[in-house]
Amino acid sequence: MIIRIWIRDAAEQLANAGITSALLDAEIILAHTLRKSRTWLHAHDNESVLPRELEIANARLDLRLDRTPIAYIVGHKWFYGRLFKVSPATLIPRPESEVLIELLSTYITQGVKTLIDVGTGSGCLGITAKLEYPHLTVTLSDISRHALSVAATNAATLHADVALLRSDLLDTTPHYYDIILANLPYVDRTWERSPETNYEPELALFADKNGIALIQKLIAQAFPRLRSAGLLILEADPYQHPRLIKLAESGGFQHIETKGYGLVFRKP
Repeated sequence: MIIRIWIRDAAEQLANAGITSALLDAEIILAHTLRKSRTWLHAHDNESVLPRELEIANARLDLRLDRTPIAYIVGHKWFYGRLFKVSPATLIPRPESEVLIELLSTYITQGVKTLIDVGTGSGCLGITAKLEYPHLTVTLSDISRHALSVAATNAATLHADVALLRSDLLDTTPHYYDIILANLPYVDRTWERSPETNYEPELALFADKNGIALIQKLIAQAFPRLRSAGLLILEADPYQHPRLIKLAESGGFQHIETKGYGLVFRKP
């Protein structure tokens, strides 16, 4: 099988299955199988794929046709310019979550020293915060041991000196923080969503009360765990923002910024 022929046929199958990123996904699957870059594929598209490589590529193509997320097939996902390991134990990092790191840049000063990433999953937010702002003392927390294992691997691979804590939100944390950062589950089970989300961990995706139950709980826990003038930075669907702003303000927070999916609150 010639490289360009396999990519053409795979992309056609993916497109027929309703996958809009068909050509990109076909190239990613074959590049990952051959341990080459997509640029290399384009430059060597007349070369043959060995039988064993073809077998592996076809098996991965079958997974994608079943709507397994491409990130789970290749085992990683880019986030804020860095490559993070992912597994079915973690939510796949989304581009919209990068706005939380952008929001940090507005508020980070040398006086801000401690940050906890609650519900860290792959660790992409907390690890990125540490690497972007090395003076921070960063803790990654999650209720899932499997997710913390993935986060620990990413921290080691990316040389991020962070602490790890198993906790249900802030239940067991012994410290106080300058910033509490969280991308918690906020999807309501009744929402329309892509078939790929069926492969992601329900614990990291869904929440009760129209998706805000866990965020509401964190807002209540966060106020006494933040130092004076401390920040709570959250991700949620924009349609949920008005309700969350009311909840936070009724709990004593000041709403100071909204950007994309991100919300920033300050403890007076």
